[in-house]
Amino acid sequence: MNKPTTKKWILLMASLILGIVIGQNIALPQRTISIDAQSKWSKLALIFQQIEENYVDTVYAEELIENTLPFLTEILDPHSLYIPAADMADANESIEGNFDGIGIVFNMTNDTVVVVNVVSGGPSARAGIQPGDRIITVNDSVIAGRKMEQNAVAKMLRGKRGSRVTVGIARNGEDALVQVIIVRDKIPVKSVDAAYMMNATTGFIKISKFSKTTHKEFIAAIELLQKNGMKNLILDLRGNSGGLLEQAFQVANEFLDSGNMIVYTEGRVRPRYEYRATSHGSCRHINLAILINEGSASASEIVAGAIQDNDRGTIVGRRSFGKGLVQEPIMFSDHSGLRLSVARYYTPTGRSIQKPYRKYNYRDYENELYERFLHGEMYSSDSSKFTGQRYRTPKGKTVYGGGGIMPDLFVPEDTSDMNDFTRNLSRRNLIYRFALQFTDQHRSALNDIKTLDELNRYFSSYDFGALFRNYAAAGKVTATGEQWAASSAVITAYLRAYIGKNTPLEDNAFYAMTAGIDATALAALNLFN
Repeated sequence: MNKPTTKKWILLMASLILGIVIGQNIALPQRTISIDAQSKWSKLALIFQQIEENYVDTVYAEELIENTLPFLTEILDPHSLYIPAADMADANESIEGNFDGIGIVFNMTNDTVVVVNVVSGGPSARAGIQPGDRIITVNDSVIAGRKMEQNAVAKMLRGKRGSRVTVGIARNGEDALVQVIIVRDKIPVKSVDAAYMMNATTGFIKISKFSKTTHKEFIAAIELLQKNGMKNLILDLRGNSGGLLEQAFQVANEFLDSGNMIVYTEGRVRPRYEYRATSHGSCRHINLAILINEGSASASEIVAGAIQDNDRGTIVGRRSFGKGLVQEPIMFSDHSGLRLSVARYYTPTGRSIQKPYRKYNYRDYENELYERFLHGEMYSSDSSKFTGQRYRTPKGKTVYGGGGIMPDLFVPEDTSDMNDFTRNLSRRNLIYRFALQFTDQHRSALNDIKTLDELNRYFSSYDFGALFRNYAAAGKVTATGEQWAASSAVITAYLRAYIGKNTPLEDNAFYAMTAGIDATALAALNLFN
């Protein structure tokens, strides 16, 4: 039989396709379902109903809805968020100011959990856990040497208050594992990481987030520093991604006169609501500088904007993130929740903190910080891009809207210490490993240190530069004379900082030891000098 021509093949294939289409239409005639004109959302409900009643395979409605809701909120704006019930506890932890656990600070070193610090009076301290202990087992599971993620280990150690966990500890001086039973309890989460005196008159406070306990912690820190002669304050909000508006308001309130505007909010269905200072501010006569950077967002931008717009202090650093949408928390009976953007934040001069975003397309928004880096904003204030208009403070200072808070005093990111040597150190985490080894070898003496003066005296007896160069060389990482000259001050400062953090001084030591290489903090300090 002759082969069909190309034209016949085309007609044959077209007939088959047409037959298939017609066959489908004959077998399953088209249906039309009415949409309730009174309800804008009825179409969504109808789609779920049709899937449940007619879909080819078994559909688990709860699973389908849980997987759909995150996409629904994501297309609204960059910050509206659906939180499944399983994730709600973790989502609330940073703002609640506490969680249920065993009360240790640990790090994963060489695939082993090393206890860095123990919360004073907490469950682990009561059970006898000590800094330097290695956790080898949790209940019946071996966790050492398994390359587990730090978060996975944390989940194994955490649990409901009153429950028990048994850990197997490897401890210096002990031949066998020490089995310790720990009864979990409420563990406080600090939001004021550090509070110490940088010199005789200038205090330093680091706030990492705004949780339910932030204002209380802040006042305690202020009272302590004032007893030590504080006249000036450097308030570090770098990397502070925000938290509770109420706590940001209370912190800003401490610096302002009664009636001063702190922030106002306004949305499509939310009328303008103003937050003004009361007469209770306890820090109104303290000279103030606030440190911000591209990681400072939301509540931290409210504080910085209130201080800047009221001409109350100096903002130092780099442009903040630019998150000015107000999320309202909504809880559901199944313990899931919604954080829905309902309004925008505005500074006292009327600036919107929120940086621009394109609706339904947030790729540019997510990459915006990287774009700042590419066009040089991290290194020059002249490269900053603002889409909003200029505003004037009561004293005539120019401030900018349209995306974050621009500092009064710009401090570029310092990369002068970066070279092949420091990059190799970072890749292998050698600075931290040396600090941990030194801490293990001198644990008893370090645990007795109670003040920064004592820590500095202790460190003065060691040549950390020489010790570390030998340690790095043993790991086949060496520096040229030029590389060491460029990076030695930074390396030595971080060695002292990580070792100091393993003492009872914790983060106070870390920030005090790095202050000498912190260009932004030094720029703020020079304002007072």
